[in-house]
Amino acid sequence: MSVPDYMQCAEDHQTLLVVVQPVGVVSEDNFFRIYKRISSVSQVSVRDSQRVLCIRYRHHYPPENNEWGDFQTHRKVVGLVTVTDCRSARDWPQTLEKFHMQKELYGSTLYDSRLFVFGLQGGVAEQPRTDVAFYPSYDDCQAVEKRVEDFIESLFIVLESKRLDRATDKSGDKIPLLCVPFEKKDFVGLDTDSRHYKKRCQGRTRKHVGDLCLQAGMLQDALVHYHVAVELLRSVNDFLWLGAALEGLCSASVIYHYPGGTGGQSGARRFLGNSPADAANRHRPGAQEVLIDPGALTTNGINADTSAEIGRAKNCLSPEDIVDRYKEAISCYSKYKNAGVIELEACVKAVRILAIQKRSMEASEFLQNAVYINLRQLSEEEKIQRYSILSELYELIGFRRKSAFFKRVAAMQCVAPSIAEPGWRACYKLLLETLPGYSLSLDPKDFNKGTHRGWAAVQMRLLHELVYASRRMGNPALSVRHLSFLLQTMLDFLSDQEKKDVTQSLESYTSKCPGTMEVITLPDGLTLLPVPFTKLPIVRRVQLLNLPTSLRPQKMKSLLGQSVSAKSPFIYSPITAHSRGEERSKKIDFQWVQGDVCEVQLMVYNPMPFELRVENMGLLTSGVEFESLPAALSLPAESGLYPVTLVGVPQTTGTITVNGYHTTVFGVFSDCLLDNLPGLKTSGSSVEVIPALPRLQISTSLPRSAHSLQPSSGDEISTNVSVQLYNGETQQLIIKLENIGMEPLEKLEVTSKMLTTKEKLYGDFLSWKLEEARAQLPLQPGEVATITVSIRAKLDFSCQENVLQDLSDDGISVSGFALCSPFRQVVRPRADGKPASAPEGGRPGDTSQAKTLEAVLSFKYSGGPGHAEGYYRSLALGLHVEVEPSVFFSRVSTLPATSTRQCHLLLDVFNCAEHELTVRARSSEELTLHPGECQRMAIQVDKFDFESFPESPGEKGQFANSKQLEEERQAARSLEINGKLGIRWGLPSLKRTGEASVEGLLSQPVLEQLQLAPLQWGSHSRVVSGHFFHQGRNELDLPLCMRETGEAYPRGWRGAGPSPSLPAHRTGPRPRRAASARRWSGSRERRRRPL
Repeated sequence: MSVPDYMQCAEDHQTLLVVVQPVGVVSEDNFFRIYKRISSVSQVSVRDSQRVLCIRYRHHYPPENNEWGDFQTHRKVVGLVTVTDCRSARDWPQTLEKFHMQKELYGSTLYDSRLFVFGLQGGVAEQPRTDVAFYPSYDDCQAVEKRVEDFIESLFIVLESKRLDRATDKSGDKIPLLCVPFEKKDFVGLDTDSRHYKKRCQGRTRKHVGDLCLQAGMLQDALVHYHVAVELLRSVNDFLWLGAALEGLCSASVIYHYPGGTGGQSGARRFLGNSPADAANRHRPGAQEVLIDPGALTTNGINADTSAEIGRAKNCLSPEDIVDRYKEAISCYSKYKNAGVIELEACVKAVRILAIQKRSMEASEFLQNAVYINLRQLSEEEKIQRYSILSELYELIGFRRKSAFFKRVAAMQCVAPSIAEPGWRACYKLLLETLPGYSLSLDPKDFNKGTHRGWAAVQMRLLHELVYASRRMGNPALSVRHLSFLLQTMLDFLSDQEKKDVTQSLESYTSKCPGTMEVITLPDGLTLLPVPFTKLPIVRRVQLLNLPTSLRPQKMKSLLGQSVSAKSPFIYSPITAHSRGEERSKKIDFQWVQGDVCEVQLMVYNPMPFELRVENMGLLTSGVEFESLPAALSLPAESGLYPVTLVGVPQTTGTITVNGYHTTVFGVFSDCLLDNLPGLKTSGSSVEVIPALPRLQISTSLPRSAHSLQPSSGDEISTNVSVQLYNGETQQLIIKLENIGMEPLEKLEVTSKMLTTKEKLYGDFLSWKLEEARAQLPLQPGEVATITVSIRAKLDFSCQENVLQDLSDDGISVSGFALCSPFRQVVRPRADGKPASAPEGGRPGDTSQAKTLEAVLSFKYSGGPGHAEGYYRSLALGLHVEVEPSVFFSRVSTLPATSTRQCHLLLDVFNCAEHELTVRARSSEELTLHPGECQRMAIQVDKFDFESFPESPGEKGQFANSKQLEEERQAARSLEINGKLGIRWGLPSLKRTGEASVEGLLSQPVLEQLQLAPLQWGSHSRVVSGHFFHQGRNELDLPLCMRETGEAYPRGWRGAGPSPSLPAHRTGPRPRRAASARRWSGSRERRRRPL
């Protein structure tokens, strides 16, 4: 026997072998449809008996194996079923002839045969025949199973007759010697009358009868015959047949102990009795009963204490004895070179029994022996089958890695050089089956679960073989998938040179078939999951970025404030606070805007020893329709953490979740999810997207500034501009607001804020009018709104001196007051030699130090759907103004004029500019000053009636004390005086003009000199009682009379007492109101109206 049957089990010794084969031309599908129905009849109960016949079907069986039927009867083909197509009666004779030729192959051992004819109808089909069955078609053949059962019953009749013939003791008859094929030539010339020869014949016959009894369902009789045969054969050292007798004894004992079978699902035998006990109690009438207690069964098939059962079935071996007898039988087989197949099959049967008994180490010894059994020169197909069965048996006993080893050997055998057409598909399939044995899974997620399992070197070798096999199969997509898996999962174990080789191979494969994220389904149903390159590059941190300051949406505050939730009537609840905390950990506290570009920053690392090019890198999101804008980057070899910003545009509103990113590396497209990235740090992945808002772009008529303003509030300035002005100069700033968004601008507000400055600023620094801009609302996309802003730099024009100077030219003593200058200037020495003191801390000659003014213009705007939801945006413009000194007033004083309602205001004007400067007031001539020159300027002004000024808001209780109230009044009066003076300067060479303000220069004494006196009078003449009188009225409503002598009397004064003397036409002190008998004094004291 040359072809081993690796699927044999110990319980196959009780089966009858039936071969099912096609005759003529029969399609493979139709044949296996009928074969499946025929093989379903595997057990048949014998009529009028409790015995069961077990059938083993084969659709291919080597005829040379049939010659070993006398050695072991289960190897003998006793039944033949043929299937054929016959469409017409003319083909029937030829079909019948083929059937008879097929029977001749197994004619020496056949008990009976059947021919199933499909498609033939008519007269031939209606002729009754016992060995032929006709059916109209393969679909109309309901009686196939019944025909097979009848066929098996006929086999039983022949089997039973042969058993009875062999078992009957015919004394005096000579017993024939049963031989195996290779023994026939060895027994030529032996003495057939010797006692040794007769014992050998008796022992072999007993063993043969035991096989027939076992096939006939007579288990106990078979055990008795096997025991007798063992004793007889051992006595004559007939080791080959002794091994067969021992194996038969073991098979009968296995059938007794393991009624469920030892071959798994395929080898399990179903008993057709009413219960398992009935199935075990089947026996020949008169034979010893064999009983199995169902309660005694354990995982090994029988209770450890088998003494009771062995006592009732004395001839049955225990589970431990079964293994020992198998070892003895295999030892007997090993003595014969031509019995290698029998020895190999015995090892396989013993392994299956030990697997049930969970004795893996002993089973591995049998398998190791099977590996070294030397058979004849096997074909490549037989070698593949042998290694595959060894792999399955090692898997059966739990030796997973050794099972994978033999499976891989079988795979390599499929593509051996000696094979004309290598079976790469079979090789690939077997290689896939080896993966579990090497702790290798094709699911990339399994490699993110802690430490690496298995031998990385062996796993990489196996993956390389998968790549090569799939390429030779002509499936480049499989090659790309396996090579991607190798690079992703084994990256830490690859050397630098191996990394380069693998990536070059991958690029070569992907140039023909790019890698995708689609699931690959193999023909056998196995699915290969996509392999995202989460390590190329490695991502350590993901952070969602807020919009730029100018684009960040802000919520309009409600009356209740933002801290109150509209969903709950309670201000605070610990339950809602806890839930909000959980939501806050996942959701970020800023918003994105529909239609605006949003950014996500990734910190990536390149682990490769060469430059890594990443293409088509973008975001993976959910919850909101999102347009990802892909990017490309190149990372240097083994770079540190490198920031990468990915952008996209949300198209709808809602809550958007960033799930991951996608890349294209080495031609492989990958979708990398954040949940699958080990060691990733993230501050949150969900953010709210609000409705769309307009977007403004600002441009100005001034150049951009290199100075970046830093407001104390921390707000960022989108645009900074700068301008250089002289003190008192005003310049127009043209601001253009262009709507570059997709939504109309419906609302616009402009506010300004001065940043912290130590300089005193007079008047409005920035002023504008929004009527023209608001008239253009709503501002559609692409349109521009223009706003004109006036920048007026008006600082203090005073200068500090510590010495009071007398500036009166006529010798009249007037009040002159030193001033404080922010420019820290030094007044040039006067002609009289009195030097002016330098200001404290000042530097003589420093006349060009500039001052800085900074302000922020804020534009709040809204529109579109975002405006309806209560959102707006803010755009900030930073303004940096360098204020150069123009002029300042070193001294200020007053001189009386010819009219009591006027006076002269004297100002010492100093030119701080580096150019020639002109100064003029409304009522004076233009004064020209050279750089660094100081001249006196006299301005005739009308005195001011401060009592007629409107009441300031401070007088109504705004200020807490009288000092603040007095300062406010003084500032208001200075502002009024400055407006009346209208002093302006000009730089002819630069064509620049500005205002020179005296605000802050006028002290309280100067203001008193500029105040209109409360007492004013006029006169007229009349003659009363021969005297000449002038009559007038003063401001105190006191009628006065004045004689020609120049004496003035109050009206109604009758001359009682001396008359008060008043000088005529002189601005003097304010007269006091006296009693009618008192005289008026020529010198007066000013009386003030109560404040």
